Amino acid sequence: MVGYKFMGKAHSHAYRDIPFYFNTNVEPVLQALCGRNEESVREAASKMGWKSYETDWKKLIKRDDIDLIDIVTPNNSHAEIAIAAAEAGKHVFCEKPLAMTLEQSKRMLEAVEKHKVIHMVNHNYRFVPAVQLAKNLIDNGRLGKIFHIRVTYLQDWIMDPQFPLTWRLDKVVSGSGSHGDLAAHSIDLARFLNGEFKEVSGILETFINQRPIVTSSSGLNGKGASDKTGTVDVDDTSIFIARFENGSIGTFEATRFAGGNRNGNRFEINGEKGSIRWDMENMNHLEVYFHDDEPGLQGFRKINCTEEIHPYAEAYWPAGHSIGYEHTFINLMVNLMNGLDKGFSPSPNFTDGVRNQAVLEAVELSSHKKKWISISDLLN
Repeated sequence: MVGYKFMGKAHSHAYRDIPFYFNTNVEPVLQALCGRNEESVREAASKMGWKSYETDWKKLIKRDDIDLIDIVTPNNSHAEIAIAAAEAGKHVFCEKPLAMTLEQSKRMLEAVEKHKVIHMVNHNYRFVPAVQLAKNLIDNGRLGKIFHIRVTYLQDWIMDPQFPLTWRLDKVVSGSGSHGDLAAHSIDLARFLNGEFKEVSGILETFINQRPIVTSSSGLNGKGASDKTGTVDVDDTSIFIARFENGSIGTFEATRFAGGNRNGNRFEINGEKGSIRWDMENMNHLEVYFHDDEPGLQGFRKINCTEEIHPYAEAYWPAGHSIGYEHTFINLMVNLMNGLDKGFSPSPNFTDGVRNQAVLEAVELSSHKKKWISISDLLN
């Protein structure tokens, strides 16, 4: 694994827990962790259960005792590492967003397909049991024809003007702000549940243009200089509307300036026969409404998705005993292990990453050109 902070911790925990909860023919061996700071990566490797460490990812890729490269670095290094790993015959698991640009993501997909390696991109929210139940209800026609999908991803962790200019606020490193960080998840959930986007129209906005220069950072936090500032060149919020190939329409909002929302990842889908809604801050529940319920008893019912019949739930605890954020990574990586065993790239893979990147880029173009942008025009 290249990188070891926020997502490094989440991925490491999931790899270690897969054999505890699931029986898979392939089990992960935490062979080597890579990071630039030797003291820090040594400490992280010891704490998170990795057998060894490297300070140069190029050396890591050359090692014969490694089959899979997991990329949890900042966005600007995804493409270089993934392409090099594929060329070395290594399977690749990459954090989202897949790349900085659509063109980069296309080159990454070409590389993994050319060298016939297994590939996945980490959109872990697909693997919440309640979201999987939502998918089953839609695919089984319980909602009928879909009319609306509305998705929000609301956070508030950078509202303080003194929050420093960490890498997530630097376009050279991140590629975009809340758009690529948060809306990428919303786009993937929409594609997973409702199918492909047809066209989009949106705006991006930055509210605080100057912030203290970062002096140190860890995860989502950081410390800033008291007397030096730098320019924020990414978006603080992303808002767009969409038309889908199935005829439905959607609204999307991603922001880090929604006070009181720590991780408000939510969706509601309305169809001719019913509706569903979900909130990551209450992740074990799916709210479901069916039009043919008895009059006088109609309304959203709350399904506690912890029973054995619910997707992935039987691997964990008795009904009513909740699982958490970390289990979404375990559920995703079980699919990765099965793909490695059977020789296929489970979804979401780099193909999904490219389509996600196309929507992200289309919204950016729309904000700049002030017009609707066709997704197929960017992909062809």
